Amino acid sequence: MQDPPPATTATTATIQQPAQPLPDAAPSSAGAVGSAVLALLLVVALILALAWLARRMPGAAASSNKSLRVVASLAVGQRERVMVVDVGGTQLLLGVGPGGTRTLHTLAEPLPVQDAPAPFAQLLAQQFGKKS
Repeated sequence: MQDPPPATTATTATIQQPAQPLPDAAPSSAGAVGSAVLALLLVVALILALAWLARRMPGAAASSNKSLRVVASLAVGQRERVMVVDVGGTQLLLGVGPGGTRTLHTLAEPLPVQDAPAPFAQLLAQQFGKKS
C-alpha cells in the first residue's frame, strides 16, 4: 500500500511594513519663521519709508513751541547748516554742524515772515496733480 501524501497545512505569513516615522516639524516651522521674518522686514521698511517722507515734506512736522521757532534754514554742506531761530522776538543766526551749534550773529531787524507751509493734504494733492 501506498502511503497517502502527507497533508499539507497552509501557513500564511503576514509581512508588516515598518511604521513610517512621523514627519519632522522642521518644514512647517521654517515656513513660519520665514514668513515672520518677511513680515518684520516689511514693517521696518514701512517705518523707514515714512520717516524719509516726513523729513522730505515741508510743513509736515508742526512745532508746538511758540516762543522758539526756526525762521529759516539753509544747508551749506553735507552736515552743516545755517539757521535763523526766533527766540522770544530776538532772531539769532546759528551755525549748526557736527562740532556743535554756534551763534554767528544776532539780527538787529527780524527777517520778513514767509508764508506758512502748506498743509499735508495740499502738498499731497499737488504731488498728484490735483487742485484743491
